[in-house]
Amino acid sequence: MALLEIKDISKRFGGLHVLEGLNLNVEQGEILGLIGPNGAGKTTLFNLISGFLRPTAGSVSFEKQDISDLPPHFIAKLGIVKTFQLTTLFHGLSVFDNVRIGLQLVSDIGFFEGILNTSSYRKKEEALRKEALDIMHFTGIAERKDQLAEELSSGWRRTLAIAVALAAHPKLILLDEPVTTLSPTRVKSIMDLITEVRNRGVTVMLIEHNMRAIMDYCDRIAVLASGSLLAEGTPEYIRQHKSVIGAYLGA
Repeated sequence: MALLEIKDISKRFGGLHVLEGLNLNVEQGEILGLIGPNGAGKTTLFNLISGFLRPTAGSVSFEKQDISDLPPHFIAKLGIVKTFQLTTLFHGLSVFDNVRIGLQLVSDIGFFEGILNTSSYRKKEEALRKEALDIMHFTGIAERKDQLAEELSSGWRRTLAIAVALAAHPKLILLDEPVTTLSPTRVKSIMDLITEVRNRGVTVMLIEHNMRAIMDYCDRIAVLASGSLLAEGTPEYIRQHKSVIGAYLGA
């Protein structure tokens, strides 16, 4: 079943056509890899899905609801959460505080509850604290909960970005280059985590240049070239697709 439906999406900036008539579905419970050369329109597509850009034409629907004109915070509350290549972290705060801030999106703590320090406020705060710890244990970053985000290695920062995304209770996570430039060990660790996230019922769409990670972990791959969909299918299909081999894989 399609969780996200992209229909005839186009995006133009003046005379520049970044996306043109793109159609693509994201199925419930899959890991969908989005690949293509630089300038193919991958990040623009993520920004259209998450509400940071508006399409020039076409529509984006999430759970059958048209979200094309909704602002980012509305889309996030519906369950689409995007990570921004490490820029969404609060680098001067601890790992725990970053995850705790992520939980604010789904928190039902009222303003006056906090001001008055009511018993209900204290119970909700304790529940959020426990949930933050649970998320950190799940993502494997709990031992670093007191470290500042700026003190983490690049690999652990990306793990933290996934933890913060999970704190928002997503139905669909958009991951922008979660393992690019990382060592093979950290690539495996993070891709294994992404698989576990999917196994918990969260659909994943990711942009990635690490072709081995894409081929080994994605259920399906969509290839963009010059703003259009060049091919989509299983890793096996994409690996043997002549147009992809010629235009992107260079083999």
